[in-house]
Formats: sequence, structure tokens, C-alpha cells
Amino acid sequence: MGVGWIAAIIIGGLAGWLAGKLMDIRFGIFMNIVIGIVGAVLANAIFSRAGIYVASGWLGYLVTGFIGSCILLFVAKLVRR
Repeated sequence: MGVGWIAAIIIGGLAGWLAGKLMDIRFGIFMNIVIGIVGAVLANAIFSRAGIYVASGWLGYLVTGFIGSCILLFVAKLVRR
């Protein structure tokens, strides 16, 4: 069961915000949404390539978005240095 576009934006923003809090990096609300959505896509691609299944729906999207956002923020932190 997938999520709609509006739900993906809201969940992606929440995932990006949570990852920003955890990694202590803040880019603003718009970038948090973008990082959350891109992070979810990135993590989903990595997980499917590795054969790891994450729950579907809003909870699965939140978890993958959070993990992917943390990966993106880590890379951004390395690039900034």
C-alpha cells in the first residue's frame, strides 16, 4: 500500500526534520522536505538492491525516508568540510 503525493511530502518533511535533528544539521523546512523525499527514494533503492524489505505505507516510508535522509545529511556534512 503506497502513500499519496501529499502524504509523501508530509512524511518526507517529517523524516528530513527528524534526521536533521539527529545529525544536528538544519537546512530549513523546504530542504528538509526535499531531503526526506530524496532520502526515501535513495534508501528504498539501496534496500531493494540489498534484498531488504521495509514495511509499506506511511510507517515504511517514514523509516526509509529517515534512514535515507541521514545518509544524505552525512554525505552533505562530509562535502561541507
